[in-house]
Amino acid sequence: MGIFSRIAAGEIPSYCCAQNDEFYAFLDINPLAKGHTLVIPRREVDYIFDLTDEEIGRMHIFAAHVARAMKSVIPCVKVGVAVLGLEVPHAHIHLVPMQSERDMLFSNPKLSLPADEMQATADAIRTAFEAQV
Repeated sequence: MGIFSRIAAGEIPSYCCAQNDEFYAFLDINPLAKGHTLVIPRREVDYIFDLTDEEIGRMHIFAAHVARAMKSVIPCVKVGVAVLGLEVPHAHIHLVPMQSERDMLFSNPKLSLPADEMQATADAIRTAFEAQV
């Protein structure tokens, strides 16, 4: 079982932002911006386009709900979306609060935020997510 599957299963601690039976969203521990969230399928699949068409659709709808929750609690112009997938062999979507397009450059320095701030951010996103679903 890969690291993201272990996170979704609760074997490895994470800052959970949202979840359902099929998908799990949690804060990136090396964020580009406060609130940078990863959305993963619980089913372990390396390449996002190896998901079925139906799974891809549901994953993007789930990610949209997470992004709306993020935007409601994190000051930003928009929430950017990226699918890179080379660093961890598990399909995932990056959701990054942005003030400008430069905020989506993955070569930017990563933030180091205190655990209590990470937890408060995840809790706020989760509360907003649960209010809309």
